[in-house]
Amino acid sequence: MNQNRPRRSSRPKQSRPPRRREGPSRPPADDPARLAALDTLRAVRERDAYANLALPALLNQRRISGRDAALATELTYGACRAQGLLDAIIAECSARSLTDVDPVLLDALRLGTYQLLRTRIPAHAAVAATVDLVRGQVGSKLAGFANAVLRRVGELDEQQWIERLAPDRATDPVGHLALRYAHPRWVARAFSDALGTTGEELEAVLAADDARPAVHLVARPGEISADELAAITGGDPAPYSPYGVHLDPGSGDPGELEPVREGFASVQDEGSQLTALALTKVELDGDDARWLDLCAGPGGKAKLLGSLATLDGGTLDAVEQAEHRAALVRNSTEGLSVNVHITDGRSPDLTPGFDRVLVDAPCTGLGALRRRPEARWRRGPEDVAELTRLQRELLLSAIGLTRSGGVVAYVVCSPHLSETEGVVADVVRRTGAQPLDARQYFPDVPDLGQGPHVQLWPHRHGTDAMFCALLRV
Repeated sequence: MNQNRPRRSSRPKQSRPPRRREGPSRPPADDPARLAALDTLRAVRERDAYANLALPALLNQRRISGRDAALATELTYGACRAQGLLDAIIAECSARSLTDVDPVLLDALRLGTYQLLRTRIPAHAAVAATVDLVRGQVGSKLAGFANAVLRRVGELDEQQWIERLAPDRATDPVGHLALRYAHPRWVARAFSDALGTTGEELEAVLAADDARPAVHLVARPGEISADELAAITGGDPAPYSPYGVHLDPGSGDPGELEPVREGFASVQDEGSQLTALALTKVELDGDDARWLDLCAGPGGKAKLLGSLATLDGGTLDAVEQAEHRAALVRNSTEGLSVNVHITDGRSPDLTPGFDRVLVDAPCTGLGALRRRPEARWRRGPEDVAELTRLQRELLLSAIGLTRSGGVVAYVVCSPHLSETEGVVADVVRRTGAQPLDARQYFPDVPDLGQGPHVQLWPHRHGTDAMFCALLRV
C-alpha cells in the first residue's frame, strides 16, 4: 500500500459544512438592548433623527421594556452625548483613520467604548457583547478588528485617557474641558464667553450639560395645579415655576403619564416656562387682551400662554411657518382661545397692535444639549451667522406688530453671545425699543447676574440655558 498517497476523506461531499460567509448575518437575538441602541445611532447618523424621539419609538415597536429598555436608553444617550471623547479614544486605539472605518462598525465601537469607560458592565462582557453585535451586523472580519480596538480601549480608564489625550489645562483650559466633558471646542468657548470665565464655573456648566437631566412637566393653568400634578406623578413641585414639576430622570416615559395623555400637563423645561411667564408679568397701561407667539411650533409655550390668555378673557395668535409644526400647535392648544396662522413670522399678514409678543426664535439650541444628546455634534460655528440674521428679522417684525407701550420677549435656548446680547443690542439700536430689567420678572430665581437680560444655566438653576430679554416698544 502506498503510504504517500493522500488520504481521502470518508465524509461524503454533500455532508461537508458550508463555507462560512463573511457578510452580515442575523443580529444576536438575545441582545435587544444593544441592537436597539445601535439602530438608533444609525438613524441619528443616516437620517438626522433625534435620539430622544427615535429610541422610544423603536423600544415600543420592538416591545422592549424593563432592564433592556433602561440599558438601551443609557447606551444610546450616553454614546450620543460623549461622541467626541469616544471618537478621540477610538482613533488612538485604531490603526485606521475613523473616516476609513465602516460607519456601522464605528457606531458599535462607540457603544462598546462607552460601556468600558462609563458603565459598570464588566470589561469582558462589554467587549464580547460588542464584538457579537459587530459580527451580526457587518461580519466576522470586522468583528476581529472591533475586538482588537476595544481591548486597547480597556487598557486605560476614562480619567487616564483624558490625561493622555486632552490639551494641558494650564495652557488650554477650554480645550481641556471640552474633551473631558465631550463638547466641541467652539461650544465650550461659547459657554466660556457667556460666563466670562475659563475656570471652575465653565467646568460646572459642561459637567451639568454632560449629565442626564430631570424630566420637567408643566401643569396646564386652570386645569390642574403643580401640587396636584406632583402628587399624581410622584414628582416634586419645581423650585421657581408655579406650574412646574420635576421627575426623576429614570422615571420612565412621561408621555405615558395620565395627566400628559389627558392634556392636563406637558413636558416642558422649567426654563422655558419661566421665560414665557416673564412676558405675562410686565406691567402694561391700557389694553391687555391680544397676545402673539411669533414662532409657536411645536406649541409648548403657546399652550402655556394660551391657557393664561383664555383664563383672562384674551386671545393668543400663534404663528408657525411649517405646516406640520402648525398642526402640533393646533393640537396642543385645542379648546383654548388660540388662533393658529401658517405663515412666516418675519412678514405675517396680521393686524399690528398686539399687547404682548413672544419671539421664541430658532437658534443653535446650545442651551438644551443635555436633553438632545446628539445635537452638540450637528451644529457648527458656521451656523451662527445665518441664525442671528433670522433672529434679528423676527425680533424686528415682533416690534413692528406690538402697540406703543406693549412688551416683547425675545427668547432663545442658547447662551451664545451673538444670538443673545448681540441680536438684542442691534435691534434696540435700530428701533429705539427700551430694554427692561428682566430679572424682576423671574421672582425668587437666584444668580441672575447684572442684567438687564436673564441667562439661565443648568448648573445654577437646573434648567436649560435659556436667554430672555424684555423690550418695551
